[in-house]
Amino acid sequence: MSKACSLFSGSSGNSIYVGCGDNQILVDIGVSARRCEQKLRQVGIFVTHEHGDHAAGVRVFAARYHIPVFAHPAVLEQMARQGNLNEKVDARPFAEVGDFMDLQVLPFALSHDSVACQGYKFTMPDGRRIAVCTDTGYITSAAKAALPGTDLVFLESNHEPSMVRAGSYPYPLQQRILSDTGHLSNTDCAAFAGELLRSGTTRFVLSHLSRENNMPSLAYQTTVAALTALGARPEVDYRLQVAAPEQEGGCLVL
Repeated sequence: MSKACSLFSGSSGNSIYVGCGDNQILVDIGVSARRCEQKLRQVGIFVTHEHGDHAAGVRVFAARYHIPVFAHPAVLEQMARQGNLNEKVDARPFAEVGDFMDLQVLPFALSHDSVACQGYKFTMPDGRRIAVCTDTGYITSAAKAALPGTDLVFLESNHEPSMVRAGSYPYPLQQRILSDTGHLSNTDCAAFAGELLRSGTTRFVLSHLSRENNMPSLAYQTTVAALTALGARPEVDYRLQVAAPEQEGGCLVL
C-alpha cells in the first residue's frame, strides 16, 4: 500500500515523504540532513527547485547515503553553483515523465520565482497517485492537466492576502508573495481543491503555510467552505489536513 506524509512544511523548510513497499522517495530536503535523518533513512530525492527551504539539506543527505537526486536540469545547475550539489552526489536531470524504481513520475511546471520550479505526480506500484503542488503563484495549465483524479495532493495554501497587506513585511516582499511568481493564497488553493474534488481527488494536505501571513484554522476553513459549497462533507466525501511545520503524526495510508 502507498503512504505519504509531510515531514517539514513552511518557509523554514520543506520535505515530503512518499513510499510504497521498497519504493521510497523524498520531495525536497529544506532542513539540515541531521534533522531529516531523524525522520528517515534510505530514499531517492526529487527536488522541486533550488531555494534553500527546499534544497538546503540535499547535498549532505544524498552523499551520506549514496542516493540519487532528481530535478530539472536548470535546478541542478543552480544548486551546484549554490553549493547544494557536488561531485559526490549522483545528480540526474529530470524534466519529463519517466520511471524511478517501480514508480512513474510526472513533473509539471509551476510559476514560482526560481529557475525552473516544478511539481511532481507519482503513480505508485499499487496504482495510487500522489502529487506535490507547492511554491506557485497560480495554478498553471500544466498543474491543471496533471492533477485531476490524483488520490492525494499536497497543495499549497500559503497565505491570506489581507494578512500579507496588513503585515510587517516590506512592500516589495509583499508584492512578491502576492504575484504570479510568488505563493498560492488560501482562496486560490480552495478553488483548485474544488476542481480536484470534482475530478475524483478525495485527500488533500494543505502545505507550505506562512507562519506570519496565515493560520492553520483559516486555511482549513477556507478550503472546507469551498468544498461545502459543492455539497461535499469533510470526513465523508473527502479528507483534509493541514501540514504542521514539523511532522506530528504518522503517514497517510492510501
